[in-house]
Amino acid sequence: MSTDDQAASAGEGVKRREFLFVAAGGFGAVGTAAAVWPLIDNMNPSKDVLALSSIEVDLSPIEVGQAIIVKWRGKPVFIRRRSAEEIAEAAAVDIEGLPDPQTDSERVKDGKSEWLVMVGVCTHLGCIPLGQSGDFGGWFCPCHGSHYDTSGRIRKGPAPENLPVPEYEFLDDSTIKIG
Repeated sequence: MSTDDQAASAGEGVKRREFLFVAAGGFGAVGTAAAVWPLIDNMNPSKDVLALSSIEVDLSPIEVGQAIIVKWRGKPVFIRRRSAEEIAEAAAVDIEGLPDPQTDSERVKDGKSEWLVMVGVCTHLGCIPLGQSGDFGGWFCPCHGSHYDTSGRIRKGPAPENLPVPEYEFLDDSTIKIG
């Protein structure tokens, strides 16, 4: 065999070896993805959870000063129809001294300031605060003593953040869609 034949044969061996490495790596990647996909897909929300991803709430029976609790995604949601006094009191708070500074207008929809919609889970350890109580007339978490005002902002106690406001929209003057 001449040196040219040996060089050509060696070049084919390198090309063949490179192809085998690439093919084996590709096959391994596809096999790994096929094995891991069911595990990742299993972490998606179940159909019953997806069915509860949004709810519609009729607000017409709620009187001024009254609050209701609805269940959304397994959590309580506080819906409160605030009086003009509660709105004025919440708007007058100096937010500079709050642990989680937010104005009242940031927590309600424009033109609908009488309606306050919040997830009713204390941001400290996940307790459910009691409504229309506490030092500021809003909510009080008896487990650890967090006090929220009539806008759902933390005012006193160990909770680090305000009660969260979920995504919601007004479908008409008396119906909201949460989620």
